[in-house]
Amino acid sequence: MRRSPLTVIYLTVFIDLLGFGIILPLLPLYAEELGAGGVWVGGILTAYSGLQFLSAPFLGRLSDRIGRRPVILASLAGSVAGFLITGFAGSLWALLAGRAVAGASGGSIAPAQAYIADVTTPGQRTKAMGLLGACIGLGFVLGPALGAGLSHFGFGAASFTAAGLAGANLLLGYFILTEPRREQAASTDRRPTLASLLTAFTKPVTRRLLLATFLTTFAFVAMEATFALLGERRYDLSEARLGLIFAFGGVVIIIVQGGLVGRLSAQIGERATAACGAAILTGGLLLLPLAPGLGVAALLLGLIAAGQGLVSPALSSMLSLHAESGKQGGLLGLGQAHAAAARAIGPIVAGALFDADDALPYLVAGLIAAGVVVALLGVSAKGRAGKSRTFSPVTHGEEKGS
Repeated sequence: MRRSPLTVIYLTVFIDLLGFGIILPLLPLYAEELGAGGVWVGGILTAYSGLQFLSAPFLGRLSDRIGRRPVILASLAGSVAGFLITGFAGSLWALLAGRAVAGASGGSIAPAQAYIADVTTPGQRTKAMGLLGACIGLGFVLGPALGAGLSHFGFGAASFTAAGLAGANLLLGYFILTEPRREQAASTDRRPTLASLLTAFTKPVTRRLLLATFLTTFAFVAMEATFALLGERRYDLSEARLGLIFAFGGVVIIIVQGGLVGRLSAQIGERATAACGAAILTGGLLLLPLAPGLGVAALLLGLIAAGQGLVSPALSSMLSLHAESGKQGGLLGLGQAHAAAARAIGPIVAGALFDADDALPYLVAGLIAAGVVVALLGVSAKGRAGKSRTFSPVTHGEEKGS
């Protein structure tokens, strides 16, 4: 019986993010052991998103040129190297280098999204993108729990476990991941150059979708970066209860992206699903600083997670549908770059707003999300017709993308 290519992609991304989630909560503590202050900790945490911002568009565009499979495998090999460098790091500079290597190779999500776009029809795509997001969320939920157990053996043990998972993932992908048939870019425009990537900004539709990706991620990250501070200030929130609340939010995202987003998009379409998610995100963010107690705040955080769980895969699906022939990887890579930029910038801006007033990050983020709802109304519901195909695997010796 033929193995589903989507199952392989989902498993590959889940294992990749599981390894990332293992070490993420432990990084600040280990950096402090090496003598880091707040600036160093921030720099080490930002290095991953910063390098991902630079690499994701080029990895996505490269996958348009040479294929999804080799780029995904190269990204997984980079993850192995990044985790090993991190595990052996005995200085802050080495730790920073490890996170930079991991970030530079952390653009595997864009080729994975492009792979999904290659093997699904438009009607299936948002559901498939949602399941990919659910795998990412599951990795983030289970990874920190596994990392907490490994922390008793030291940070190195957690890093090497993550490296081992990444190595096993690389072998898994090498032996069972097939290359899908896909559309090729024109022969005169196949190099992953900056100019070829920037053409996306000349088109109003893709420009709006990329901006919506940045803004919704920024709004969500503003909550993530400051909720612990808000909870401590207003509700005397402990670290243990904070972990449970964030785990609850992660579970909500997994449920929404694993099931609801596909059904909703099939009923009302990708644009309406994205707008609905942004509207839910708006309401949750605006109401959160008004919550009278921790229970209500936790429910509103779940609402925010549900909104993000709807809008993110719907926007990715719309980007793939509006991509030019043979350029889905590059455009989806730009989408990942915008999300990475928001994750890098969002905590800094939200922190500054929180210092001015603890309600301000949520009010600003809520207004930004409301702006996304309005912006999506100007985006056409349908992309380029006839661009989708069903899966047809290509053996390694065959010509790709006929």
